[in-house]
Amino acid sequence: MVSSEGLSDSPPSLTRKHYGVTKPISSAGPSEADIQRSLELDKFLVDAGLYESKEEAAKREEVLGRIGQVVKDWVKQLTRLRGYTDQMVEDANALIFTFGSYKLGVHGPGADIDTLCIGPSYVNRDEDFFYILHNMLADMEEVSELQPVPDAHVPVMKFKFDGISIDLLYASISRLIVPEDLDISDVSILYNVDEPTVRSLNGCRVADQILKLVPNVENFRTTLRCLKFWAKRRGVYSNVTGFLGGVNWALLVARVCQLYPNAVPSMLVSRFFRVYTQWRWPNPVMLCAIEEDELGFSVWDPRKNPRDRTHHMPIITPAYPCMNSSYNVSTSTLRVMMEQFQFGNKVCEEIDLNRSQWRALFEPYLFFESYKNYLQVDIVAADVDDLRAWRGWVESRLRQLTLMIERDTYGKLQCHPYPHEYVDTSKQCSHCAFFMGLQRKQGEIIQEGQQFDIRGTVDEFRHSINMYMYWKPGMEIYVSHVRRKQIPSYVFPEGYKRPRTSRPMGQHQPQKSPQEGRLKRKIDSEEVDQSRDKLEKRQSTSPQGRDSFSPEIVSHRLGSPSERCLAMKENAPVEMKIDSEGACGDLDKLERRDSFSPEIVIHRLGGPSERCLEMKTNAAVRKAEDEVIKADESVGSAETGPVSNSSTLTNLTNEGSEGNNESIEGGTNEVDYCDTDSQVAMERNDECLRRNIAFPSGLQDELEVLDISSFLHVLFSSPFSILLTCLN
Repeated sequence: MVSSEGLSDSPPSLTRKHYGVTKPISSAGPSEADIQRSLELDKFLVDAGLYESKEEAAKREEVLGRIGQVVKDWVKQLTRLRGYTDQMVEDANALIFTFGSYKLGVHGPGADIDTLCIGPSYVNRDEDFFYILHNMLADMEEVSELQPVPDAHVPVMKFKFDGISIDLLYASISRLIVPEDLDISDVSILYNVDEPTVRSLNGCRVADQILKLVPNVENFRTTLRCLKFWAKRRGVYSNVTGFLGGVNWALLVARVCQLYPNAVPSMLVSRFFRVYTQWRWPNPVMLCAIEEDELGFSVWDPRKNPRDRTHHMPIITPAYPCMNSSYNVSTSTLRVMMEQFQFGNKVCEEIDLNRSQWRALFEPYLFFESYKNYLQVDIVAADVDDLRAWRGWVESRLRQLTLMIERDTYGKLQCHPYPHEYVDTSKQCSHCAFFMGLQRKQGEIIQEGQQFDIRGTVDEFRHSINMYMYWKPGMEIYVSHVRRKQIPSYVFPEGYKRPRTSRPMGQHQPQKSPQEGRLKRKIDSEEVDQSRDKLEKRQSTSPQGRDSFSPEIVSHRLGSPSERCLAMKENAPVEMKIDSEGACGDLDKLERRDSFSPEIVIHRLGGPSERCLEMKTNAAVRKAEDEVIKADESVGSAETGPVSNSSTLTNLTNEGSEGNNESIEGGTNEVDYCDTDSQVAMERNDECLRRNIAFPSGLQDELEVLDISSFLHVLFSSPFSILLTCLN
């Protein structure tokens, strides 16, 4: 919480010290109105229950102290068992560090604590940490819900200690004795360690650097706490689903704090949306220059790493080795976040004009009123413990389903995965469900009766899910297509759908004459007859195969007739028909086809000569993508800029090259740098740089021109086509 005294203080030293890779946009301090709005914002956050009590804070400190003693005893026990001297046993040590929201000081009530245990070189992760320490914790009464995840990208052990959720990582450093005053920010700590250890250590190293690189830590914390709450309310807070996680939001907020070093939280929240609604992705967000080091770890560099060119929303960590923390973001999730940034910017403009209050910014996103069509992913298991592990695996793969749908429909079917799980308590089995909104791409010309056939996509996704190595009987997943009116009632807070907003009383409803009513009923009946004729004609031209599977959503009855799980038959097709207005037709009216077809087909119906645009099998698509990556590697000497996934797919389909050129003119992020001629690539990069070093309309007198040449110089030692947006 921020006091009024802290808000009114604007130390002059802040305006003189330089933060970040560019000069600040504005060094102006707050006005009286800004200070008042900041106080109102802080009061709103307190009333929303985002601050923990002193008792809970003290309990967290106590729990961390007890865990620290547990790991010290664990290391001493291992040292003794391995025959080291008594002096070595006495000096043996392990340390507990925190990172994430707890380290940054923005955690709330009930939040977990991200912790890192650092031990000596002779204590390893696989046997000592995940076996011996795991057994020690399992025998403690204070520990519950113990869940080791050794195969994760960052290996972790999850558990609750006296009711406090803990995520515990382990790093073994190249030292026989771990000193109590160990400096984790020192690069030498990374000497002679493996990649998982580097990733484990970097959580703490990044948190330390963030706090060092912001002008005012308290203002940063209040702003970050506000925007994390906003992101959760608007459904864009989830790294695993393809949105942004805690460290991503922290880096975005820290960059805005650097651009406005003397701003108070109310100003920073408003500037946050102003900056990122105009940010030209895939320009990277960085707090400091990317540094190379003799240790040889790979850093984010799209000139050298072809995979880095495919990142849509690069947010670079400030600690060596610098990485993109938001590699999970896809085209669809970036689109959703940009829409939410526009919403936040619009509300903040109203707040700045005293036309609205802070609560309007945090209105929950009405996901189930935003789309006409959804994918429902039901996850069931035999018991709660199995469901916890099974759900974590499925949730970590949902992002792949989004990418598969984008790939197999050429980006014409857009997905919005919603990072919230729903539970049907009426079921006897342990159950949860996730939902994904579906819509055709805006601006696409849709022919009458066009369909998006994603049956093969769903089958591929289900196959990848069933590769879970810890699968147990009872673990099942069902994917089904549902329309808005078919959304189950358990997803709504009160168990029923929100009623439609009634028309304002001031609007006059014209009276219809009896003749008009009879005419309308006659027209409706004629339209129904015509639709039936079309359906019969289509069925007559598309005979049913004997072995074909029904695309209908079926119901598996569990326990009693009232307990039902929406499911999809084994290998059952999932096919959606999108009409000229973008609405999906009912599944029971769709053409049925053999689900074992080796082709994924996008149908364009509506005429005597039906046309089919055929896509190769998934394996062929992946092979073609690999060839594109190899082609990128062959021109690695040409220092090309970031390439989006969409441009790679464009190359695969040999479509949309003109659209890419138009995107460059428009200043969007759909820029294709996959040129085989290095000279052409460099000329295009220079042209993009000239076109994008431009100021958006509506800049005010506080705008200061950023030094582009110095920015490029500190980013990389050689030319790099970075698109920079200057914002007020």
